[in-house]
Amino acid sequence: MRKKIVAIVGGYRKEGTVDSAVEAILAGARERGAATHVIYLTECHIEPGNGTQEPGPKQGKGLEPDDMEPLLEEIEAADAVVLGSPVNCGTTTPVFRRFEERLLGFGYRPCGRMTPRGRLKALPRKAVLVASSPMPGFLIPLFTGTMTALKTAAGMLHARPVGRMYIGLASGEPHRALSARTLRRARRLGLRLAA
Repeated sequence: MRKKIVAIVGGYRKEGTVDSAVEAILAGARERGAATHVIYLTECHIEPGNGTQEPGPKQGKGLEPDDMEPLLEEIEAADAVVLGSPVNCGTTTPVFRRFEERLLGFGYRPCGRMTPRGRLKALPRKAVLVASSPMPGFLIPLFTGTMTALKTAAGMLHARPVGRMYIGLASGEPHRALSARTLRRARRLGLRLAA
């Protein structure tokens, strides 16, 4: 059966570092026959969450009329996700944070409970997390909350991270080409997602 992989990009520049890395990951997945789709959060209308959702068995449907429900339905039908964001003020971009805030209803059932609770015990999806920053890449998980935010979002999407990419020194040029080493790693991660 053909795998479906959905990428959520929280960057503001198409063909920027995160977008290029995500595309390289998806290209690797397509080599194994996966169907891929990229969702740019800057092109989605996502209202701020109010922490509530409609009562009933279906999760993920908030009360806000926006693009979140069809976006979540597409993710729900996927076998794997790629989550990417540049570092912005020490964490993900504001557009990714708004998306993550709205995931609360997808991953948890907050209504009628004192504390959030996971909707599913299993993590049926795989995830790859991608972050870029002007600082050296190895510093991203040490000095920012970006990878923690991406991992939290993956968990709320019932996805288990199977790979991470930290792309450093990603400033100075609006469309800096990724190194051959980074492209090889991205391809391997894509192949892993589609396996």
